[in-house]
Amino acid sequence: MKRKLVATALFAMMATAGWAQFETGTKYIGASISGLSLGYSKAADVSFGLDATGGYYFSDCWLLKGNFGYGHKKSYDDLTIGAGVRYNFYQNGVFLGAGLEYQFQNFGKKTVTEIVKVPEWEINEETGEKYLTEKYEERVVTRKYRENNIRIPIEIGYTFYLNQHIAIEPSVYTKLSLNDFNDGTEFGLRIGLGYYF
Repeated sequence: MKRKLVATALFAMMATAGWAQFETGTKYIGASISGLSLGYSKAADVSFGLDATGGYYFSDCWLLKGNFGYGHKKSYDDLTIGAGVRYNFYQNGVFLGAGLEYQFQNFGKKTVTEIVKVPEWEINEETGEKYLTEKYEERVVTRKYRENNIRIPIEIGYTFYLNQHIAIEPSVYTKLSLNDFNDGTEFGLRIGLGYYF
């Protein structure tokens, strides 16, 4: 019986502390590590990312947030900027989030073989006049390869308070690509640290 009372009291204190941080007017700053070699997409099966987030509770339990991130994938690096909302269930610390983000992918330089037109002067044997013609030949060229992507991030996680202001926030996420669903959609885990004030 004593154990049940202690467990109930601890749960009530955690819920109350959580609720106090999710009130209207509370500000939020967060940093997180994502991927941790667990992110997956068809384009890049190994990923690592760093994210910075800032937000404001415009209503009880509702956080309006903006984020900036850097990601390193197996074959490219990317930068993301986005905005979204997050809803915190004050009863148990679970949160749900969604938004919209712009992703700039930099694949670096890529060497490809292309068929190119090459101008060439020829001489008319009868008149001796020069004239310009074009012929086709294969050439190896190096080009910078970049791509932009619009994605819808969806996240579910848990807020575990260390004290009145600081919380550890593990979550799972998916980022649905609007440009290329198969190759651009990403799944992964994120470990975050949040500061509520």
